[in-house]
Amino acid sequence: MSEPLDIHRLNTEGWDARVKEGDAWTLPVTTEQIARAREGDWSVLLTSPTPVPREWFGEVEGARILALASGGGQQAPILAAAGARVTLLDASPGQLATDRRVAEREGLDIRIEQGLMHDLSRFEDGSFDLVFHPVSNCYAPEVRPVWREAFRVLRPGGALLAGFMNPAAYVFDPIAEERGELVPRFSLPYSDTRDLTPEELAQVREEFHTVEFSHTLGDQIGGQLEAGFHLVGLYEDHEPRRPVTRLMPDMIATRALKP
Repeated sequence: MSEPLDIHRLNTEGWDARVKEGDAWTLPVTTEQIARAREGDWSVLLTSPTPVPREWFGEVEGARILALASGGGQQAPILAAAGARVTLLDASPGQLATDRRVAEREGLDIRIEQGLMHDLSRFEDGSFDLVFHPVSNCYAPEVRPVWREAFRVLRPGGALLAGFMNPAAYVFDPIAEERGELVPRFSLPYSDTRDLTPEELAQVREEFHTVEFSHTLGDQIGGQLEAGFHLVGLYEDHEPRRPVTRLMPDMIATRALKP
């Protein structure tokens, strides 16, 4: 019998591999983008390609922001250049190295930490004014612990801005979708490690280096509510490169407040 997969290690190493391959989410922002952000002209993504509404952030200047599972040299440097006091936590050393290079290049003060999104035990209660959590919990087997920890580290009145995958998108065969075909196949919630054959899983790991999990809306939105958040904003988004977006939005963004 084969050894069970260490999911966290696999996905951490997978994102390191994506950095080496130049994945779109590992490409750092430019000096020009940082300069514009310093002048107040900036935007960041929870999903793709729609920028997060600026009103979702409130006052950014001086705000204590946790960029959670948000490595890659993109969101954290922009928020820091806009005046926020940014702490970045991500599992991938490769992703964090990209942020570190941008911070050094631009003279940005970003606290950079390696860790898993569901374990924020290094941070005290009420440490942050805002948690910025772009699409990434599809790489975690469980999501409710992420919401509980985000709630704990936020101050009262603080906001959680989160992006996540529409679970319905996981109905379709991921290998067929890479060929541009939409083949309904799976019941939900979906797991690469459970629902694919060993041969298919090997193919997914060879191509993407990571494995994914769908999470129900009960876990994604209901989990935020269960953690104590009040949901105050939501929008859907389409990744134009994915065939599934011919049928439905494949991503969701939410804004939730800690009372």
